[in-house]
Amino acid sequence: MTGEFSPDWLTLREPADAAARDRTLVETLRETLSGPLVVRDLGCGTGSMGRWLAPRLKGPQHWVLMDRDPVLLAHAESHLPAGVTVETRQGDVTGLTGADLAGTSLVTCSALLDLLTTEEVEGLAAACAEAGAAALFTLSVTGEVSLDPADPLDDEVAAAFNEHQRRESDGRRLLGPDAADVAAAAFGKVGATVAVRPAVWRLSSDTDPLADEWLAGWSGAALEQRPDLRLDEYLRRRAADGFAASVGHADVLATFV
Repeated sequence: MTGEFSPDWLTLREPADAAARDRTLVETLRETLSGPLVVRDLGCGTGSMGRWLAPRLKGPQHWVLMDRDPVLLAHAESHLPAGVTVETRQGDVTGLTGADLAGTSLVTCSALLDLLTTEEVEGLAAACAEAGAAALFTLSVTGEVSLDPADPLDDEVAAAFNEHQRRESDGRRLLGPDAADVAAAAFGKVGATVAVRPAVWRLSSDTDPLADEWLAGWSGAALEQRPDLRLDEYLRRRAADGFAASVGHADVLATFV
């Protein structure tokens, strides 16, 4: 796998992300928000969320791109759609306060919530509530994977992968597949109107180079969690036979009206 946050991996997954995101939530946003808009993109990566979302929102937009990686920030800044203004901020996005979000219309992110903890998501919800900022969080993994043809080891690999996603990292217990549910509950507690929608990757090893990269990453994380798994033959079968995969994610919208 090219690396969870590498430009190559983020570029490879961008078309699948764009196809999977729920568009009905954006329609709700269009009805709720009035411009000019200030949008904060947390963990912006290469800027794929901005490229997808900015053309779907109404009115003038100013995007504040936030990420720890200066290379990704520079790429994102130079690749957002024409007509929006952009600024970048390098740093950690897990400790934002209501004061930090003052003046923000919308907080958004893609494939980020599952890397946070319960406390961090609850803090983010509280910050959005204090600032009155809507939130659109897309593509949080749900742990639901379906492969065709099915294999007897699929469920065991999926379970090990989900354990890995919920692992403790540097003293932080990651949410993994629980992220969307935790976010929905956290925003509900601070008075938001919350909607959760499925956002499913649909991949085919015959036509999509992302499929093989996803399988390598999915099985690799499972092996990291469960070194006792024997997946060599499993992966050989998958490579020889080809496969289609549905990989579950969820989009979460929270609004304060």
